[in-house]
Amino acid sequence: MKDRYLAFLAIAGIVSLLSYTSSDNNPTGYTVEELRTLYSSGDQSKWPAAHLFDEAKEGFQDIGPLSPMNYPKDNPYSEDKMELGKMLFFDPRLSKSGQISCANCHNPEIGWSDGSRVSFGHDRQTGTRNAPTLVNIGYAKTLFWDGRAGTLEEQVKAPIENPVEMNLHMSMATKNIRKIKEYKPFFVKAFGNGDVTEEKIAKAVATFERSLISPPSKFDKFVSGKKDALTDSELNGLHLFRTKANCINCHNTPYFSDQKFHNLGLTYYGRKYEDLGRYIVTKNNEDVGKFKTPTLREVSENKPYMHNGLFPELANIVMMYNAGMGREIPKADQVNDPKFPHKSGMVEKLNLTDDEVFDIVAFLKTLNSYKYKMRPPELPKS
Repeated sequence: MKDRYLAFLAIAGIVSLLSYTSSDNNPTGYTVEELRTLYSSGDQSKWPAAHLFDEAKEGFQDIGPLSPMNYPKDNPYSEDKMELGKMLFFDPRLSKSGQISCANCHNPEIGWSDGSRVSFGHDRQTGTRNAPTLVNIGYAKTLFWDGRAGTLEEQVKAPIENPVEMNLHMSMATKNIRKIKEYKPFFVKAFGNGDVTEEKIAKAVATFERSLISPPSKFDKFVSGKKDALTDSELNGLHLFRTKANCINCHNTPYFSDQKFHNLGLTYYGRKYEDLGRYIVTKNNEDVGKFKTPTLREVSENKPYMHNGLFPELANIVMMYNAGMGREIPKADQVNDPKFPHKSGMVEKLNLTDDEVFDIVAFLKTLNSYKYKMRPPELPKS
């Protein structure tokens, strides 16, 4: 009897160990059907708790469907203004060469980016950063990887005047458009008079860019109640995204970006591809190597990834996060360097299995709505 009791205790111990291992692999211990019911309930309060670092808790908002677009009071939406902005967006006469438009780096055929690691500009010069998508850009609170523009209206001028991009002062770009008489009636419709000014050009293009909004994705439909919208793999990826994989710490809110700046260990400090990131704007040492969290909506249409286009595929980037990203170790002459960058404490090894990596990638693809393509408009000729 005693032997049988000891055997029972041994079996119970093994079962307990197996249960602990399973729970450790899935920290919340939910079944797929339980997750399906909770996440598709339409009630975020029923969702499993997200795994958040203290750094991520301030201002945290969970993922979910996008809210309606807000337009600034000093630049309200109108169809006529949007149509004018669309023409200007595709018009290469805003560049010095007369051959480069905004659409060169933000091509509607390539997810409103350009598919290159870094973009080509005036005289085939190459920039140093990857062109982000413009889909849903109206939800962004700051623009560019380093956040140097606070509004879309301000952002519009920067690539036009950048010598590596369109290489034309905004006053000269405006003069080029003013010469084209066929533009005048479009300015009249959009603004009430035909005067062509820098401010009107910026407002029109910004209005067009704010109109580039994703329709509901598979993810949006699922969390709004369509219970069968996601496969088991995609659903597991969603749950991992919010828990074990730590993605939710930076990629939160319905825009799938906390709109903050983080160092992921990709600064190349003191090396050939060095990019100081947010520091270039703030001059604060703690901002060296920090870059803005990009949106993940439409993400599978916008490769390559990161500020420098380092990763060609989604699986690559998830595997790098799984490994804890790169290590930043100072050289002898950098030990006391006050600007030496420090990787975010939220980036750590994840111990994801190959299947879990696959599931996260599968989930990320559910954030696509469809290929948001658009034919270039017919431009005024003279």
